[in-house]
Amino acid sequence: MTLEAYFNGPITAQGLIQDYSRNVVSRFDVRMVGTWQGNTGTLAEDFLYYDGSTQRRVWTITKTGPDTYTGTADDIIGTAQGRLHGNAIHWVYTMDVPVKDKKIRMTFDDWMWFMNDGVIINRSYMKKLGVTVAEITLYMKKEAAE
Repeated sequence: MTLEAYFNGPITAQGLIQDYSRNVVSRFDVRMVGTWQGNTGTLAEDFLYYDGSTQRRVWTITKTGPDTYTGTADDIIGTAQGRLHGNAIHWVYTMDVPVKDKKIRMTFDDWMWFMNDGVIINRSYMKKLGVTVAEITLYMKKEAAE
């Protein structure tokens, strides 16, 4: 499986966010649609949190080498850096994360593992000043093209 093949078409996902004490602080569903043309892909993510709030993020992903990628989105600071490691891709990026009525700048150490049957397991470690303050677990499932 390649990143370009997986993130081309519809994908559904379910996830949760845990704080530093491992308490679940948020749960959410995501509907994604990816498209690729050449070395550039777009991934539109629509989040529905269990508290009723919503969020939309649109990534532009560029394949920059045989095993390297970059990514940008409106709420990403600078450029995300991605590298394939066998059946996994590792992303590193910075984001201003909304927390209550403010935004906190955090770095993300983000791992995605390609599994069988169109599944990706994603673990993101959110860090502030180098300390992990929250973790995101996300299970993605590639859907049949509509």
